[in-house]
Amino acid sequence: MSGTAHTDADARPCAATALRLARRTFMAGERIDAQSLAATLGVDRTTLFRWVGNRDQLLVSVLTSLADPTLRDAAAAAGGTGPERIGRIVRLFSQALIDAPYYRAFLRRDTERALRLITTKASPLQQHVVASFERLLEQERDRGHLDPALDLHDLAYLVVRIAESFIYADLITGDQPDAAKAELAIAALLRGSERA
Repeated sequence: MSGTAHTDADARPCAATALRLARRTFMAGERIDAQSLAATLGVDRTTLFRWVGNRDQLLVSVLTSLADPTLRDAAAAAGGTGPERIGRIVRLFSQALIDAPYYRAFLRRDTERALRLITTKASPLQQHVVASFERLLEQERDRGHLDPALDLHDLAYLVVRIAESFIYADLITGDQPDAAKAELAIAALLRGSERA
């Protein structure tokens, strides 16, 4: 990323402009550098951090801004109902993460930070993704396609953790990431969680 003056459509840089620029940098497969980002926006680092928080908070915001439309697209494309539909959503979402070159570059470049920001329960990103899956499970339950004995929040947490184990398999166990296995595991989990 160059240190050229701010050229975004906004006349004055702001937090939203900083997030858009950070997102573009991330999607170009580049490391988000606060000093360079601030220089491009024509502000100092203090101003940038006041807008977006520290580097980890900015990364979480960028990752969330990418995860939300990816999950929406997966949900829109997934057919079926109940456990099979949720399994398909997980497969499509997982495959999108596995296939995104900029995402894989981030994981390779900064593995420890990436896994901490993405896969720990303390992470705002994981909490956000769990809440999104909880809403999807709730929709299936409300439509009469799912009747789990387990609390929906706990079930959503399990769905996300299982998906993570297949998405990040190369980083965790050295195995290849596998979205199809994530789909099978999630569908089996949800079928097994149904009330007797």
